[in-house]
Amino acid sequence: MSNETKTNPMKEIFVEKVVVNIGVGEGGPELEKAIKIIKLLTNKPAVKTMCKVKLPTWGIRPGIPIGCKTTLRGQDALDFIELTLKAKRNIIKKKSFSKDGNFSYGIHEYLDVPGIKYDPDLGIKGFDVCVSLKRKGFRVKQRKNDVSKLGKTHKISKEDAIKFAEEKLKVVIE
Repeated sequence: MSNETKTNPMKEIFVEKVVVNIGVGEGGPELEKAIKIIKLLTNKPAVKTMCKVKLPTWGIRPGIPIGCKTTLRGQDALDFIELTLKAKRNIIKKKSFSKDGNFSYGIHEYLDVPGIKYDPDLGIKGFDVCVSLKRKGFRVKQRKNDVSKLGKTHKISKEDAIKFAEEKLKVVIE
């Protein structure tokens, strides 16, 4: 931890939210299976995600449900990150981090997550985990009244996010 973080509590980084996403590409029974998998993994209800573009070759158009997701916050988010990182052997690639300090990783099969048993009715599907980081004071860009920009020094850089992942989440960066 840097000296600046020790002296300035506003510079402390923490997990804002974790979004768990499964993209199926079609509605119907496959989407229902994906919703059950998210419920199994997170114990939270999933919402359907709708297509926003028209791709005739894939047979999709705007308004058709093609996936599902759920959002975790607080201790649930931290516990889920810890659990899914075990499936990744606590290794994340450097290219998984965005310039804004968020990071994502995918799990190829939900069976890789410790403690999850195979259900033949659900089949084998993978999912994505997207982690958003923030600092205290980020609310200034989201509040209803007197919205303002976030200062350059207060933004989370890619390097800050990598350092957070290594120190707090015990992740190895490749």
